Amino acid sequence: MSEIKYEIIKNIAVLSTSASGWSKELNLISWNDREPKYDLRDWSADHSKMGKGVTLTKEELLALKELLNAADL
Repeated sequence: MSEIKYEIIKNIAVLSTSASGWSKELNLISWNDREPKYDLRDWSADHSKMGKGVTLTKEELLALKELLNAADL
């Protein structure tokens, strides 16, 4: 399996940090030299390891924002 190349363009927010030091973050990331997308996933403290996550375009992120703003949470 080939190595995944990524570059964190902008760290937007850290949502939580576990006792092990991993944090759930929202970042703008370029995957394999492609156009950056918004990404929500767990990261090790030095960003050398990552957990499974969700990658969203700007349009998808804005749609999610609208849905969350309208939701009765």
